[in-house]
Amino acid sequence: MTQRLVLASNNAGKLKEFAQLLAPIGFELHPQGEFNVPEAEEPHATFVENALAKARHAARLTGLPALADDSGVCVNALGGAPGVYSARYAGEPKSDARNNDKLVAELAAHADKTAYYYCVLVYVRHADDPQPVIADGMWRGEMVDTPRGEGGFGYDPYFLVPSLGKTVAELAPEVKNAMSHRGQALRALVEKLK
Repeated sequence: MTQRLVLASNNAGKLKEFAQLLAPIGFELHPQGEFNVPEAEEPHATFVENALAKARHAARLTGLPALADDSGVCVNALGGAPGVYSARYAGEPKSDARNNDKLVAELAAHADKTAYYYCVLVYVRHADDPQPVIADGMWRGEMVDTPRGEGGFGYDPYFLVPSLGKTVAELAPEVKNAMSHRGQALRALVEKLK
């Protein structure tokens, strides 16, 4: 038996990643857009607060259990930026190309290109769930100034995994899911849900 679950996002890349990882354990994932749920406000300074706000919002408007993530790339030389502002780093409207251009420009003067992807997942059974299930994951790498690869989304063409010598956009989906911050967080969440 599958359990319906609303993903508190309309991001097609995230939906595909999560669906691939959740289907084998019995979850039928639906984007919040299927239920005409608008995006939640993300006014908080931390990933966990934003993810919790998004999960509660989606659960409240659909009546279904909800899963939300807040994730981004954190660059050490920039004090952790873009961080929680990764999706809107270059302002509105959201644009991966403009975000990447801004990050490359800001990193040009820095020798330290180390960075990490960070993800927090929050699962709520209902909007007022007093015990949300929270898991996180981190994927270390470094930023490059020239995009490589056709896969992934967001900062993936610029995020190099040194141990593989490839950017995330050059990785096969199964390799990305096995290593990624989201994959790590989701596996941790599944263990907690068991």
